Amino acid sequence: MKRRDFIGALAGATATTALTACGQQESAAPAAAKPMETVHWKMVTTWPKNFPGLGTGANRVAELINQMSGGRIDVKVYGAGELVGAFEVFDAVSSGHAQLGHAGAYYWKGKIPSAVFFSTVPFGLTADEMNAWLYNGGGLKLWEEAYKPFGLVPNPAGNTGTQMGGWFNKEINSLEDLKGLKMRMPGLGGEVLKKAGAIPVSLPGGEIFPSLQSGAIDATEWVGPYNDLAFGFYKVTKYYYTPGWHEPGTTMECMINEKAFNALPDDLKSIVRNAMKVANLEMLSEYTARNEEALQTLIEKHNVELRHFPDEVLKELKKLSSEVIEAEAASDPLSSKVWASQKAFMKQVTQWTNVGEGAFIRARNL
Repeated sequence: MKRRDFIGALAGATATTALTACGQQESAAPAAAKPMETVHWKMVTTWPKNFPGLGTGANRVAELINQMSGGRIDVKVYGAGELVGAFEVFDAVSSGHAQLGHAGAYYWKGKIPSAVFFSTVPFGLTADEMNAWLYNGGGLKLWEEAYKPFGLVPNPAGNTGTQMGGWFNKEINSLEDLKGLKMRMPGLGGEVLKKAGAIPVSLPGGEIFPSLQSGAIDATEWVGPYNDLAFGFYKVTKYYYTPGWHEPGTTMECMINEKAFNALPDDLKSIVRNAMKVANLEMLSEYTARNEEALQTLIEKHNVELRHFPDEVLKELKKLSSEVIEAEAASDPLSSKVWASQKAFMKQVTQWTNVGEGAFIRARNL
């Protein structure tokens, strides 16, 4: 073969090889990732729409999920009664009618006896101690076990801190003063009231004021000054009692429909969970910041009389609380398991609370 012909043939072969290789590279290149469609979720709540602290806390969970996901999850919030009633939230999320539900776990005692232990226990854990048990003491795993049969994934999503003891039109000087009293109080606290001779009534927040006004109930507890001022309880009651022995650190929940949650990719699952952790911290901070200002408004502007339950009343309520809690735990295998965990953790953590924060607060008040 002549040199010129050989060079031409070589150049043609090289070009063909290059084109073939290029074609192989193009065919081997991954297709561009298809943008994920926006997931639209509904959140139902047990709170009045945009109610300070609780309602806005639900809004904040939705806002955080929307922001942290870059808009890949869009959550629309419905207040109590807008899509379902306040006490229909659990069933709505369990059935998939809504994907998220913001509430207090003690509302579901009739469905899950152990649920009360994941909100608050009379004379039990403070907000910080409750978070410690849930995140680091095995509490959240037990909560997930309790909600699993209902297709729900529970999460802490807020805490009110220590609540107030309630609103009354009569002084509480002894346990006798509670007998026959119709008082709005849910959860284990309501069971303790019943044992003390009172008549506990479970009402959603939006129904409390008209019930007080009409005389359907004689007294109520709700949360604390920040929320109680907004509801205007001072207009129909006289005495405001402390401490909230029945709710020392009440956890709010945001439950997720399990099927909807499992349909998300791992990064969005993490975003949803972590958004709720942020909201949990933010709500407790908000209540800590707002309660004192609201309390002073109640006392100075609205002439509310702040009272302290007598020590003897608290001692008797603590004794009754222990009896109620132990009986509640014994009535259900999972409740027994959950209470055993929380009780053991409380015994351990309160020793440090007393040595650390308790001792410091006493010193600060000298």
